[in-house]
Amino acid sequence: MEARGLEISDAARAGCADRIGMAKLAKMAFDGRDLRPQWAELIAKLLNGTANAGEGIDLSLIAQLLGDKEAGLAIQQEVLLSHQLFRSPCTTKNPRLRVLALAAATDMGSNTPIEFLLEESGIELMMLYVIPEAELPSPLPEHDIAIVVASDSEDCRAALRKIDDAVPSWPRPLLNPPRLVSSLDRDKLFRLLDGIEGLEIPATLVVTRERLENVVQSPDELQDIAADLAFPVIIRPRGSHAGSGLAKIDDAAALKDYLDGREGELFFVSRFVDYSGLDGLYRKYRVVFVDGRPYACHMAIADRWDIWYLNAGMSQSAEKRLEEETWMRTFDIAFARRHHGALGAIADRVGLEYFTVDCAETGDGSLLIFEADNTAVVHDMDSPETFPYKKPQMRKIFDAFAAMLVRHAGQRREQAA
Repeated sequence: MEARGLEISDAARAGCADRIGMAKLAKMAFDGRDLRPQWAELIAKLLNGTANAGEGIDLSLIAQLLGDKEAGLAIQQEVLLSHQLFRSPCTTKNPRLRVLALAAATDMGSNTPIEFLLEESGIELMMLYVIPEAELPSPLPEHDIAIVVASDSEDCRAALRKIDDAVPSWPRPLLNPPRLVSSLDRDKLFRLLDGIEGLEIPATLVVTRERLENVVQSPDELQDIAADLAFPVIIRPRGSHAGSGLAKIDDAAALKDYLDGREGELFFVSRFVDYSGLDGLYRKYRVVFVDGRPYACHMAIADRWDIWYLNAGMSQSAEKRLEEETWMRTFDIAFARRHHGALGAIADRVGLEYFTVDCAETGDGSLLIFEADNTAVVHDMDSPETFPYKKPQMRKIFDAFAAMLVRHAGQRREQAA
């Protein structure tokens, strides 16, 4: 018997609009394919009124992949006002499971890129965009399990609230519930993970421009923001992604220059932790948690503290790739064992069925946490010739994710029986 309040129907699924989707379009861009001819074809169809909803959403993604976020979001908004349910390509006509992903109307980096995880799984993926202008569909499309893919960001919060209101009566298992997703933004995460033995996570505070301008005039006011805060500090605009606006500020003069060159009224500020190794290089790790178990995702090595994988030069260095491969192959018996207690405590406190952590190791052996979220890109797009060890590792993660979905959906069936 279905829970009261929300019904489910296979007929509702028929309203899905088919799309090319994030995984295929991002892979094309990653491989250097020119997306402009596809953009021109789809924009012409949109302008003459012959584009369907799925093509409109694909057009929105292409615009963002081409660097025009504003146009992409405008197109997405127009499409979502009339249609909110989309289906990604599936490798089989008879999927072993139907997954409903609950997304927010935001940029392509603020929803979990779940298509990468399920692309070859034989699992059907439908994505329902939850928007302020429309109620959840009634009845819901037939699905075996739902998962929230919206992030803990400002432009996703309305969607998270609407989903959270529906959680008590959701007729199928629902993973990554909004109340847990909503604890991941930088100024909340350090409080959630505070006090874990073997873990270091600097306090990240939301600070106004006005207060930072006061620090420019009186540097001692940093300690009024937080007792342990002193130059150098790390700063970024609140709500930024992928290192946008991220900077290490060494003194008041540098802070003035940063503020003069940056718009916005709110910033994240935290103390800088030097996590360089004995060789002077910095190593940053991405760890994926699936049902509480950690998996190696990638390791970036660079001579700069502000690393993300694309600026670390991994494809240009066989030595770096060998170190990453070794880290992946020995993860369970080395890194994960070394930080067993901290990783287990992170999984327990975050509580999500699926999330990622970006981290490093400090000189004293502690696990240094930069961020945790449910929307980091976990993919297998890297060249198998340059990175032959990556596809097997990504397949391990993808298989674990699919198995988790099947397991949770199966538990509901057993309970119903």
